[in-house]
Amino acid sequence: MAINKKFALPLVIMLLAVAATGGWFIWQNKLPVKTSGQLATTAKQLYTCSMHPFIIREKPGVCPICGMELIKKIDTAEHSSASAALQGGQAEGSSQVSLSSSQQVLANVATMEAKMESLNKEINTVGIVQYDQSRQSRVTAWAAGRLERLYVSSVGAMVNKAMPVAELYSPDLVASQQEYLLALKSRDLLKNSPVPSISGNGEGLVEAARQRLLLSGIKQSQIAALERSGKPDLRIAIYSPFSGIVIEKMVQQGQYVNAGEVLFNIADLSSVWVEIEVYENELSDIHVGQQVEIRSRSVPDIAYTGRVAFVYPFLDPKTRTLKARVQLANPGLKLKPDMFVNAIIKVPFAPQIVVPVTALIDTGKRQVVWVESSPGTFESRSVQIGQQSNDKVQILSGLHAGDKVAVSGAYLIDSESQLKGPR
Repeated sequence: MAINKKFALPLVIMLLAVAATGGWFIWQNKLPVKTSGQLATTAKQLYTCSMHPFIIREKPGVCPICGMELIKKIDTAEHSSASAALQGGQAEGSSQVSLSSSQQVLANVATMEAKMESLNKEINTVGIVQYDQSRQSRVTAWAAGRLERLYVSSVGAMVNKAMPVAELYSPDLVASQQEYLLALKSRDLLKNSPVPSISGNGEGLVEAARQRLLLSGIKQSQIAALERSGKPDLRIAIYSPFSGIVIEKMVQQGQYVNAGEVLFNIADLSSVWVEIEVYENELSDIHVGQQVEIRSRSVPDIAYTGRVAFVYPFLDPKTRTLKARVQLANPGLKLKPDMFVNAIIKVPFAPQIVVPVTALIDTGKRQVVWVESSPGTFESRSVQIGQQSNDKVQILSGLHAGDKVAVSGAYLIDSESQLKGPR
């Protein structure tokens, strides 16, 4: 019994201590709970980078990655609950962001009005200079005979329309000239006949002999010289059909040729073709009549301008490209056939709202621009983009002409929005 009294006193003291502790906790729980503002006051302030939100520091300073000044980090949960209480339950991830003047200066935020503008898309491609096939011709022998003389001795020689390229001895042409001279004499003898049918036949014979000479390739000037001399010319000059450059020489002097045989191939290089290659995804932008700028490395200081004259109706199965023909003038004959050139095709678009490419942010799911709704306050707009040309892009929907969009520092505004909550 004495032992029980010895342990009873400490046991009673322990029970009294437990009861006192429990009463103290119950009393504490009955006190009013601290507000979120009070908790935020007692919580430790953290700092982060607006461009790199994963950088978190306990003291202000600069970002170790980009060097920007750290800003105060706002707790997302507390900010959302406080905003909901103050704004009547506004949804998380507000699309509006307010920046102070110092933040705008540090982030180099600049705005520009969206304007209606016409863009020109440029398609860069390559091409090869070719002969203008409409300015090519062949010099042929109109009658069989022997080439007594060649005035063109090599390929590349310049020929003129009024200059003979060869002289041909042809028994057939000599006989045709003699027939014409006889027809002239017969006309002079028969023109004084009192019988109309006889006097008329003389003129008919002359005209028939003249047509035979013309069909044999003899010019009117040569026929006039034949009438003046009264003697057949044993060597008939052959002329080029137009001025140009000899690109192929098929015969030699003294060679016997048949009627219709090719002597020379002539090409006029004052106008050339350039066959350019266009990829499949660019075919819808290529049309006849479009302006094309041609540049060659051999003459880099000259920009030639031509137009698309023809789009070929077939595709190259190996390169998956289609060819388009550009026709352009070649002053000074500086563009040579088979020369490689660079081509720029200019594709005009209809007027549309246009903003700089730097104003556009691709979130992966949508395209966003930040519009300044009031001084220092920006709101996000989802937009649908169209064609892009150099540093500008078309906006098909989501913006109006006159809206002030952030063209510089938009990523800082977007990062600030992400710090405030999910978008």
